[in-house]
Amino acid sequence: MIDHVTVSVSNLENSKRFYEKAFQPLGYKVSFGETGVFWAFDIGKGLFEICQADTQAPLTGFHIAFRVDNQTKVRAFYQAALAAGARDNGAPGPRPDYTENYYACFILDPDGHNIEAVFDTWED
Repeated sequence: MIDHVTVSVSNLENSKRFYEKAFQPLGYKVSFGETGVFWAFDIGKGLFEICQADTQAPLTGFHIAFRVDNQTKVRAFYQAALAAGARDNGAPGPRPDYTENYYACFILDPDGHNIEAVFDTWED
């Protein structure tokens, strides 16, 4: 299952205003973010995120996070991806800055896309 997707935009604040208006009929609102870096919109059981195109790593032009069932699967994905040729972009571990129980890893695929596996109990 997809947990969240991040796309880069050329003008973060203009795009934030655009999505706030476009998402209004759907009931989607900004959940969190950081001025000049990114904004996350709560779209129900996931997030749609936008980031400034010239933001430095670990954000990339495209990011997708796959929700998994447990921390073991996060670690297994990380090891399998590295074995398949991925580059490390964040070893498996807790990310308490995101949510209290967020556990994830990040890899860069062969094209440099930031791919994440995440286990989080925030919605349980």
